[in-house]
Amino acid sequence: MRRRWLFADQLGPHFLDSPEQPVLVVESKGVFRRRVFHRQKAHLVLSALRHLARDNDNVRLVRAETYAEAVTEPVTVCHPTSRAARGLVRRLPGVEMLPPRGFVTAPEDFVAWAHGRDHLRLEDFYRHARRRHDILMDGAEPAGGRWNFDADNREPPPASLDVAAPPRIIEDDIDAEVREDLDRWERADGIKFVGNDGPRLFPATRAEALARLRHFVKHRLPLFGPYEDAMLAGDPLMAHSMLSASINLGLLDPLEVVEQAEAAYRKKGVDLQSVEGFVRQILGWRDFIWHLYWYFEPGYRNADELGARRELPGWFQRLDADAVEARCLSDVLAGVRDRGWVHHIPRLMVLGNYAMQRGWRPGALADWFHRSFVDGYEWVMTANVIGMSQFADGGRMSTKPYAAGGAYISRMSDYCGGCRYQPKVRLGDDACPYTAGYWSFLARHERELAGNHRMRQPLQGLRRLADLEAVVEQEEARGSRAP
Repeated sequence: MRRRWLFADQLGPHFLDSPEQPVLVVESKGVFRRRVFHRQKAHLVLSALRHLARDNDNVRLVRAETYAEAVTEPVTVCHPTSRAARGLVRRLPGVEMLPPRGFVTAPEDFVAWAHGRDHLRLEDFYRHARRRHDILMDGAEPAGGRWNFDADNREPPPASLDVAAPPRIIEDDIDAEVREDLDRWERADGIKFVGNDGPRLFPATRAEALARLRHFVKHRLPLFGPYEDAMLAGDPLMAHSMLSASINLGLLDPLEVVEQAEAAYRKKGVDLQSVEGFVRQILGWRDFIWHLYWYFEPGYRNADELGARRELPGWFQRLDADAVEARCLSDVLAGVRDRGWVHHIPRLMVLGNYAMQRGWRPGALADWFHRSFVDGYEWVMTANVIGMSQFADGGRMSTKPYAAGGAYISRMSDYCGGCRYQPKVRLGDDACPYTAGYWSFLARHERELAGNHRMRQPLQGLRRLADLEAVVEQEEARGSRAP
């Protein structure tokens, strides 16, 4: 049996043909030399590689500057998750590339579904995947008679959520060794990181990941659905699974994740509302984003239909939350700085929303998300940021820009009560930068959005603003300064 080369996001048993298969994993210092990653992301990846090698006698870990230096024998490898890695695999002699693993829907099934469609929409793909893989189906019909409980999963946050915290990660000697190595790289090798170091918060082994999965399904999944779009300043985890990093490292197979969630509904009586919302994120959205990365042309990540040309400001790139007075943005940016993770609504409606309002370059923002989040990879962030978050593709995968003012943040969080800005105010010293930024964004792009039926009502509201010119002037003066 030929040795299987596993990339650092292919670390689970479903990437092997048998438990006895010999394995090669590579720790490439050059990856960290080329880009400024979050310190905790670098720690997690290195810890996962080293734990796999320590815990399995059939795994050989090679530390090298580049992958090409380390792969010196004939190997097989599952299709990588980036175009650059795929190009490398194709160039290396003696390397056989296999079909991708770690996703539910096969590429040929996605291509057959997508062929001939003018627009690709998650809901259509999600229904196709549910039928194709018989997930949450009662015969030919969706469980509970509904495909989508999204409308029920938009509850504003309660004062607090009474859910058990996920199992703590206990660091060991490998984590201590990784921390020492990263310190030395910074001191001696000129390798730079962003964000704060800290105790490891995410699984680096399959055993840790399985423990998190079991705990989520038993204790947190029942409350996930209603509050999945809500934000609380004092509870950044809410009832979210925090499994994205484990799935994207390959420690968990997404199919086993959705099957356990479905079993919670079928056997334990967990509300379908929560189970369906979670399954939609994994079987639907995660697979959808993966396939779009390959289905869209390579130049897609450079799309900029709204002409957003401003560079990311230094305070944002440095994760300098202390420079920000807007409470929501400061708290979310601090979460990225301190954990390398916030859940999907802060990503979309606080970070992405603000970047789109300010006209920051979509490609640079996608790269920032890739480097700054523990679960970030190029395939994850390309369509997520370019298409959904920034609407830079003009609507190829989403029906409208996810732009919103302070009213949305006020309704879906507890941020606004302690903020110096007022969500209902758009002009003056107390004007919420999201509210003013929202109207300024619409004014700037009224022509491009005029044909979008979902933007008809907001644009009608825009035309009724007597102080619009002053709001636009105010926000142009603010520009990309920390609000």
